[in-house]
Amino acid sequence: MEKAKVYFTRDISPEGLMKVYEALSPELPGKVAVKVHSGETGNQNFLHPEFWKELIKKVGGTVTECNTAYEGTRNTTEKHLKTIEEHGWNKYFTVDLLDAEGPDLELPIPEGKVIKKNFVGKNIVNYDSLLVLSHFKGHPMGGYGGALKQLSIGVASSFGKAYIHGAGVPEEIWTSDHDSFLESMADAASSVVKYFGGKAAYINVMKNMSVDCDCCAVAEDPCMKDIGILCSLDPIAIDRACLDLVYASDDPGRDHLVERIESRNGVHTIEAAVELGFGTTEYELIEI
Repeated sequence: MEKAKVYFTRDISPEGLMKVYEALSPELPGKVAVKVHSGETGNQNFLHPEFWKELIKKVGGTVTECNTAYEGTRNTTEKHLKTIEEHGWNKYFTVDLLDAEGPDLELPIPEGKVIKKNFVGKNIVNYDSLLVLSHFKGHPMGGYGGALKQLSIGVASSFGKAYIHGAGVPEEIWTSDHDSFLESMADAASSVVKYFGGKAAYINVMKNMSVDCDCCAVAEDPCMKDIGILCSLDPIAIDRACLDLVYASDDPGRDHLVERIESRNGVHTIEAAVELGFGTTEYELIEI
């Protein structure tokens, strides 16, 4: 597999965002689903709609989200829609909560390492292509959150999230074998990539990098300085490039984030994804 192109800018602004997107210039035909993280109520680190506004308008996309599988302000359709409104998403965009109503869409994963099916919000059938907007940071369970997490946990329905976390046993959402959970994320991500047949692009923003996820109502403040924005057609390459940029940093807070990533074996999601063959860790970083 040839090296993936990953475009990179240190300009973390709506203008910088447009620069890397236009450098990649992806083909996103038809109706575009734009996967965002709506942000748990109380979280101070998530990227607000104003940051994404110009790009989402450019692609003519519909902002999409799915309900969570844990207690909070986004685990039911009613509460999640209220949170989306409070965070200003529908001030600028049409928002589609993909699993607002059941039943879920079941995507087969015959080649899956751990899970053989993935449950996603059924409204995904209304879209022809996918733009995945990820806030790269740490994560309490996955070690880090980036494109692969958005493709898997992010696109999964509320039930699908529990299914992935539980490595196929939703009742074991918080108690499953950890590496099996990471491999399940890779399995689920592969099914979404396959569903869109390559009509997808990925943006990771390395800003407000806490060890905690935007799903945490009470999250640690960012522990290291902002790095930049990356854009690619390869979800594995873009996550690997982000990890490499963290490791290469001389910022004093870098070790705290690295400890979170390594203590949760975060790189294993990338390793499992590579084995499934829907991307590569070999990339060319092209600075804009």
